[in-house]
Amino acid sequence: MTILSRAATANQLRSLSDKECDLLAQEIRSFIVDSVTRTGGHLGSNLGVVELTIALHRVFNSPRDVLLWDTGHQAYVHKILTGRGEGFTTLRQEGGLSGYPSRSESEHDWIENSHASTVLSYAYGIASAFKATGEDRERRVVAVIGDGALTGGMAYEALNNLGHSGRRVLIVLNDNGRSYAPTISHLSRSLTQLRLHPTYRQTREKIRHALRRLPRVGKAAELGLQGISAGLREVVSPTTFFEALGVRYVGPVDGHSIKDLEEVLAAASEWDGPIVVHAITSKGSGYAPAEDDEVQRLHDVKATPGAPTSNAPGELSSGPAATYTEAFTRALIKVAAQRPEVVALTAAMPGPTGLLPFQARFKDRYFDVGIAEQHEVGAAAGMAMGGLRPVVAVYSTFLSRAFDQLNLDVGLHKLPVVFALDRAGITGDDGPSHHGIFDMVLALAVPGCAVFAPSSAEDLENMLAVALDLGTPVTIRYPKTPPRHVDESRLGHGLKAKKLASGDGTVAILAVGKMVGAAEEALSLLKAEGISATLYDVRIVRPADEEMLKDASTHHVVITIEDGLVEGGAGHHLINAMALFVSGHGPAVHSLGVPTEFFAQAKPTAILHRLGLDAEGIAASVKERVGQALLAPEERTKSFTS
Repeated sequence: MTILSRAATANQLRSLSDKECDLLAQEIRSFIVDSVTRTGGHLGSNLGVVELTIALHRVFNSPRDVLLWDTGHQAYVHKILTGRGEGFTTLRQEGGLSGYPSRSESEHDWIENSHASTVLSYAYGIASAFKATGEDRERRVVAVIGDGALTGGMAYEALNNLGHSGRRVLIVLNDNGRSYAPTISHLSRSLTQLRLHPTYRQTREKIRHALRRLPRVGKAAELGLQGISAGLREVVSPTTFFEALGVRYVGPVDGHSIKDLEEVLAAASEWDGPIVVHAITSKGSGYAPAEDDEVQRLHDVKATPGAPTSNAPGELSSGPAATYTEAFTRALIKVAAQRPEVVALTAAMPGPTGLLPFQARFKDRYFDVGIAEQHEVGAAAGMAMGGLRPVVAVYSTFLSRAFDQLNLDVGLHKLPVVFALDRAGITGDDGPSHHGIFDMVLALAVPGCAVFAPSSAEDLENMLAVALDLGTPVTIRYPKTPPRHVDESRLGHGLKAKKLASGDGTVAILAVGKMVGAAEEALSLLKAEGISATLYDVRIVRPADEEMLKDASTHHVVITIEDGLVEGGAGHHLINAMALFVSGHGPAVHSLGVPTEFFAQAKPTAILHRLGLDAEGIAASVKERVGQALLAPEERTKSFTS
């Protein structure tokens, strides 16, 4: 019988000896490597918290005590220790185990926390609720924050509030010096210096010795912790930082020593107020391929055989771009070589957004602000005011975190900031928090913000230069899926749409971005049904091509297609713009897109199929709408609402 099988319940886990706990850590680490390399998922971050998670579950009683994870991608060990190990064969698959904590999955998961830097706010709120109900003396709130999450502004707002309020929250700072890549922040540098301090080991031993003598309750515990904290001030600069905010600090502690962690956590749990336990861990610990990966420590692993892999930092592959991200990287480097005012910004994701090659070539024009999208966009606004041409590389889903800055800091000031929105549309495996379906609505809500949607790698490369010349805010959205490739004859230019097929005047299809490929396939299906359709690659949603709108308005039916939210999205915008060119009864109009829902994890193709956004679904919708319009032409709308 394995140690892991003997730790099926919290009581069994607590009954293990120190040696058995160390063996359990080895078994869990092997289990995670085997599982994640099969299914894909976050590897390095979870290998780094094995011992920490075991210690947490031995000291605290989940779910009675609240264990919160920030970011949530480091909660795999927590899932294993709460009875979900068998589910790892379905990790990140449709109907299977989520890659993040999930309230619908287990009572041990209080939050679905896949966007960073939010956990301390949750912790403050839960602790406040416990105080209001008189449960704060019986239940502990424990917030694990790390893997770069302490670079986000929201975390500092919560720290300040926690210190002011005195809420009983135990904060575990999982300090691995990284997020997706080495973490950018002054505090992180201080923590890194602490790792290298010559008295670090001596300090650890002092802590262990003091804790062995430290009573668990009462004034003695308070005095003991104060003494430890005071003794560390000469070597620990973070002490001053946290305690200036009113948050007690204890550490450092070896994050890979279960025994040390248990001693510190048990003592800190008695503190009557907010307290930070600083645990030093190593991302990817115990797995050589992760430890040897200097860029990401195998932060995540792809499960698809033959899927494109990242090049070494600074390198670009030869031949056609294997991803839209690579197409963006090539375009950015090309335009930056010609325009010294072009700079690039990332929020702690230089690898995933394709900026490592840019950084290698233009080090002084590359800015990593940490996991701080609001600051990223505000900083870009300031750079644009100063005469630079900033390009903000960010996942579509994370743009929602900085909408206020997009709207008021960039949009209100009419600043020429370009937003390169990766992973736009339905993304799949990471679940509802990572679908990039809001960006079109958000950008179109900002007056004067141009919206570009390339349908091919080649068009993306062309669009960046156009966007930089426009002199207004611009978003360029592109998907995670493998890129469509086209030759010059099927490539649009400037701010014009591209007419890909001319029909008989019955129906015009206006396809946006990724949906162009599916629409082209649908045309073949429609032709077999005797329907000859006009097809446009919209390319530029705003400002929309007037020639395209005029032509579309002459058809009996106009259908728009997008893989973003349909309410307030590209289709509604195009149909409203087309109304200017219609006199009398206009065409029947209909917008295909994503309904306003949260979509669970599944392959993008499966989700798009269910939504009718694949070739078969598009063809069926076109056929239905054409039939309705031809049977009852008097019902054509004047309002242009779908």
